[in-house]
Amino acid sequence: MKTQLVIFGAGDIAQLAYYYFSHDSAYEVVAFCVDAAYLTQDNFCGLPVVPFEEVAARYPSDRYHFFVALSYAKLNAIRKEKYEAVRAKGYVLASYISSRACVLNDGQIGDNCFILENNVIQPFVSIGNNVTLWSGNHIGHHSTIADHCFLASHVVVSGGVKIGQQSFVGVNATLRDHITVGDRCVIGAGALMLSDAESEGVYVDQATPRSAVPSSRLRKI
Repeated sequence: MKTQLVIFGAGDIAQLAYYYFSHDSAYEVVAFCVDAAYLTQDNFCGLPVVPFEEVAARYPSDRYHFFVALSYAKLNAIRKEKYEAVRAKGYVLASYISSRACVLNDGQIGDNCFILENNVIQPFVSIGNNVTLWSGNHIGHHSTIADHCFLASHVVVSGGVKIGQQSFVGVNATLRDHITVGDRCVIGAGALMLSDAESEGVYVDQATPRSAVPSSRLRKI
């Protein structure tokens, strides 16, 4: 019998979490919840949506597990806040780890983690609580990702890297070996990090500018 699961959220990430947990886990999703102030529908993905303030009465913590399905909004602070609120109600927080991920770190992964397909997690990596690894990342040996981080797709984290709490790392960023990224850093898409990043640092590469030549004048395309 599958463990029954309640998901916090009723947006795109909650829908994705519902899909992944339903198709590739030992959990059965039975309901969604949001804060009462944001409750605009009573049904999502064919399941009930209940106010978070009432969830413990309807889905008690001794019978149901929980997953907080939120994004990196406000540098992961909202997901962190809801994670802590769910934990305070006594729930076990589930992690989703794709069966299509290559995970070689002997289970050193915290709770409420969302680790999607094609991630490579090498030996001796440590991943904290409430961490999202979108698809296709490489997490090198002996690296540490602290609580409440979000790594977008195709990030390369080389060996021995330390990433501090609540940090965000964008698509296709590369972090060289043995550097430290401080707490609440933003590493933008395509950034190349060759040295330590101070806490609350923002490291954003330049966007590709538009060419002065319009597409209608290009040859051989």
